[in-house]
Amino acid sequence: MSRLRGAQQETSDSLRGFRTPKSEPTVPYGLLRAARKSGSLNLTNRNLTEVPANVYRLNVDTPEEARGDASFSASDRWWEQTDLTKLLLSSNRLSGLSEDIRLLPALATLDLHDNQLQTLPAALGELRDLQELRLSHNQLKSLPLELFSLKKLRSLTLQQNLLEALPEELRELEGLTQLDLSDNLLTELPSGLGRLGRLQKLQVCRNKLSLLPDSLALLTNVKLLDFSGNRLSHVPACLSQMAALEQLYLRHNKLRQLPPLRAPALKELYVGNNQLESVAGEQASDWSALSVLELRDNKIRTLPDQLATLAGLTRLDLANNDIGTLPAWLGLLPDLNILLLEGNPLRGIRRDLLTKGTKEVLRYLRGRIKEEPDGAVDTPTAMTLPGQAVVDVRNVKTLKSLTYSDRKAESIPDELFAAAADVAVTSADFSKNLLSRVPPRLAETRASLTDLSLAFNRLSDCQLLCSLPNLLHLDLRNNQLRDLPAELKNLSKLHSVLLNYNKLSAFPEVLYHMPSLESVLLGNNQVGGVDPARLMALSRLSTLDLSNNDLLNVPPQLGLCTSLRCLKLEGNPFRTPRAAIVAKGTDAVMEYLRSRIPADRHTLTASS
Repeated sequence: MSRLRGAQQETSDSLRGFRTPKSEPTVPYGLLRAARKSGSLNLTNRNLTEVPANVYRLNVDTPEEARGDASFSASDRWWEQTDLTKLLLSSNRLSGLSEDIRLLPALATLDLHDNQLQTLPAALGELRDLQELRLSHNQLKSLPLELFSLKKLRSLTLQQNLLEALPEELRELEGLTQLDLSDNLLTELPSGLGRLGRLQKLQVCRNKLSLLPDSLALLTNVKLLDFSGNRLSHVPACLSQMAALEQLYLRHNKLRQLPPLRAPALKELYVGNNQLESVAGEQASDWSALSVLELRDNKIRTLPDQLATLAGLTRLDLANNDIGTLPAWLGLLPDLNILLLEGNPLRGIRRDLLTKGTKEVLRYLRGRIKEEPDGAVDTPTAMTLPGQAVVDVRNVKTLKSLTYSDRKAESIPDELFAAAADVAVTSADFSKNLLSRVPPRLAETRASLTDLSLAFNRLSDCQLLCSLPNLLHLDLRNNQLRDLPAELKNLSKLHSVLLNYNKLSAFPEVLYHMPSLESVLLGNNQVGGVDPARLMALSRLSTLDLSNNDLLNVPPQLGLCTSLRCLKLEGNPFRTPRAAIVAKGTDAVMEYLRSRIPADRHTLTASS
């Protein structure tokens, strides 16, 4: 009877033969075979929901080729297999990891970023040789304590998870040189953090920290420290004891004054988007090695004269402050090549002069000094190359800068790029030339370039710039651009883009897809409108210059873009808001726009 009942069930399922049987996730055997020889297995972006069992057992089970005829060719010696040391599983749909991960004890690199992991197995603690563990972009709320027994771990990346706290056992990872905790929900850091004496790079940006532990003073080898995007109202003075500190990021916090920083190696200080009202002169005198100082989006009214001693300063960002007068000594800073001033109520200097760039402003300031001090004018070491092209070797080697501006050149000489062959170039200035295309060899600087000026040229296309992923600041003023390439969104770190005096007839579509933007200058184009709903998605946008365009109306919902601190609309043909309101500044314009929104539409949606 049971046999008959089984037969009846089989015949009753008439579609059984057409159904695809559920199968376990598999990995092509060729990949496994190659992994046994190379010690590396790349399973990135394969839509895996779990790690196949044969991956965990790669070095345990006997290979298939061992079951057939033995081959003695060099390529088929299965008995000479290598233990797996590198396993890449990023960009899949993994929600968990099996305890069988312990079967791969030789792993040195384990990449699990961009998955859906909610927990981690305790067996991770058995991977004693693990040096690099990538866990970013997952859904982790906690970490197994066994993880902190990995003494050889050098790099741990945990950004974009759901971590609210870290255990004191973190101090046991004494081999760490890089720790990234960005984009989590941390409200405090364990005091044991100071025990990580080998740490060189610590990133804890975009969390919920209101205090920092004093134990940071013990991190004497840290070179980069990033606490941007937190809730810090003050920073402990102990940072001055971090003798190796070169880059300090404190942007987007609630600082009212700068911490006393006597870090002798400090080269870059970023304190934009805070509530600073002044910079103490005695603080500036301690920044002898400083080359980049960002003070944008604060409430600073004056600059201390001690900043004049920063002979190595190359970039000074003062945008969106309350500075009324520029001190003449700025013109004497020998290496200053980027000075950002937009959004300040400057008096005594013509507006048209400000649009001509840093060199013109500095030349004007030098002209205000009756007698320049001896040695104030920089005379860099240079060598003359064929065609009378001068390469500033000091800029290239010491300042990590490619400078070839105001030459009326149609191309940039190869000798300039050759001089930078072994240098991690961070800035390039090719402004005021006759370039009709982006110099192709700029691609050679893609790993390090952060600042680029191609202003005052003849560019009609800038596609090549899409291959420079580390750009923070891009100056394309006074060119012939009609649009920007969609691939520009690859510049995921870009903070500011200057596009004044081009031929843009619309707000470039790609800019709506770049949430890192803080400053967009589009003055003197033919822009006919903007989409306020999409602008609101740019939550960091603080400066928007739409002056001298073709705006026939200003959408009231633009007033809901509360991140804007500087909105320029003068010189457009719209009738409202009236010129008298525009002249009162950003706050008055934003208040007027908000007052024009119907009561039932105060919440802006994408359909508005």
